Amino acid sequence: MDSSQRFRTTVLSRTQPLREISEVGGRRRVPRILVIDDNPDIMLLMQELLATRGYEVVAAPDAVQAEAEVRRQAPDLILSDVIMPGKSGYELCREFKDDPVTRLIPFVLITGLTDRDDRLKGIECGADDFLNKPIYAEELFARVKSLLKLKDFTDELETAESVLCTLGLTVESRDPYTEGHCERLAQNASALGRYLGLDEESIVALRRGGYLHDLGKIAVPDEILLKKKDSHLTSEEWAVMKQHPVTGENICRPLKSLRLVLPIIRNHHEHSDGSGYPDGLRKGEIPLLARILQVVDVYDALRTARPYKPALSHEQATVTMREEARSGLWDEQLVAAFFTMLEKQWQVA
Repeated sequence: MDSSQRFRTTVLSRTQPLREISEVGGRRRVPRILVIDDNPDIMLLMQELLATRGYEVVAAPDAVQAEAEVRRQAPDLILSDVIMPGKSGYELCREFKDDPVTRLIPFVLITGLTDRDDRLKGIECGADDFLNKPIYAEELFARVKSLLKLKDFTDELETAESVLCTLGLTVESRDPYTEGHCERLAQNASALGRYLGLDEESIVALRRGGYLHDLGKIAVPDEILLKKKDSHLTSEEWAVMKQHPVTGENICRPLKSLRLVLPIIRNHHEHSDGSGYPDGLRKGEIPLLARILQVVDVYDALRTARPYKPALSHEQATVTMREEARSGLWDEQLVAAFFTMLEKQWQVA
C-alpha cells in the first residue's frame, strides 16, 4: 500500500457523518478553500472530504498554479503541502504573508515531516497552523472550521474599515474642489513611507490615513465647511472646525486595527512651531506618521485650485513648502525627502 492509499484509508476510516453547511458558522456565502498538493490522489481526497462539509474547494498541483488561482479569486483558507516540485510550501507561505493583499488569508502547512526544525521553519515563514500526515478527518475539519471563523472576524474588521473609508470619501464629496484628494493622499503618503523605509504596518496606516484623516468633518456643518477660506470663519466657527481631528479619532477609536491611524487623524493639523491644533504639539512631539501625511496634504492643497486661489505649479509648491518648513510649520527633513522622492519617480517615468 503506497502513501496516498494509506492516507486515504486513514482519513476515510475516521470520517464522521455529513453535516449541514449551516455548521460552517452561519456565513452568507460558501467558504472557498484552496488545496495545494502535487500528489493527485491526496489532492482529490482533500477536495472530496472538504466538499462533504459544504465548502467550495479548488485545487492546484504546484505553487505556480496556486498563485494564479489566488489572483483569479482569493480563497478564505489555503491548505498546502510542504514538499512540492519548484517552489516549496514554505516559500509560497512566506510570499503570501509578505504581500499585503494576501497576508490575512489563513495558511496551513501539511507535511509528513516531524522534525522540530521543520515546524520552526513553518512558523518563521508565517504559517497559521500545521497538519501532519496522515491526516485525521476530525482534526482537518476542526482546524478548517476554526481558521475560517478567524477569517470571518478579520473580514468583519476589514468591512468596518471599508465603511469608514467610504465615509471619508463622502466627507470629501461635500466639497467639489477636493475631488480625488483622499486617493492622492493615500497614494503619496504610503509612497513616502515606503521611500523612508518604514515597515509595512506603518505604510498601510498611512494609506488608511489618507482616506480617514478628515473623517471628523462629517460633524462640521456645511455652512462652516464650505466657507471660501478659513480666515473667513468666525471664532465660534473656527472652534467647531478645530474639533474635527478629535471627532475623527473618536469615530475610529473602537477599531484596534486602526491604532496606528489614530495619531494621523488627530495630529495632521499640528505645526512644528506649536501653532497647530488640537494639541499645540511641537516638532518631535508630533507623531512621525502624522508629519508624513501632513507634508503630502499641504502639497496637494497647494496644487489644487480653490475658489479663492489658483493651483500652484510643482515648482511654486516646492518653493512655498520649503519656505514654510524653514519658518517652523512643517518637518524640513520630510519636506526635502518628499520632493526628492517625487523627482526620482518622475525620472523613472
